[in-house]
Amino acid sequence: MKSSHIGNKIASAIFAFSLLFGIGIASSMTAHAQYNDPYQRQRDRDYRDQQRRRDRSYDNSGYRRGRYNDGYGNYGGSFDLRQTALNAGFNEGLKAGRDDRRRGRGFEFRDESAFQKATKDYSSRLGDREIYRQYFREAFSHGYSDGYRGN
Repeated sequence: MKSSHIGNKIASAIFAFSLLFGIGIASSMTAHAQYNDPYQRQRDRDYRDQQRRRDRSYDNSGYRRGRYNDGYGNYGGSFDLRQTALNAGFNEGLKAGRDDRRRGRGFEFRDESAFQKATKDYSSRLGDREIYRQYFREAFSHGYSDGYRGN
């Protein structure tokens, strides 16, 4: 009786050991299989690099540094200054472009007085006037282009 009981314990221990050993082998094979695709390792590396660049593109206050994702440059200034200038510049450019197209004039936005002044909707509470003018003129040229093409 005792020997069969000891035999059962030994058999159970061997079974448990082989089960754990099998699970360990299977998990290492799964981890190894992830990199059977020769490009997977490079994709993982590229993803980590992209995450690092994204994390570095924000300053301590949570505002994004560098370029915005709207196709316009970032010359500094507050968010309100930038948005006000871009909206005003684009709308003025759009009107001027449509007007020139309607009158049969050539494509030239630099001679427009609104482009030269570049202060429509500007307020000193927004910040630096020259930064505002840069944003305004860039947006004006985009708006003029759209207006002239009939968009």
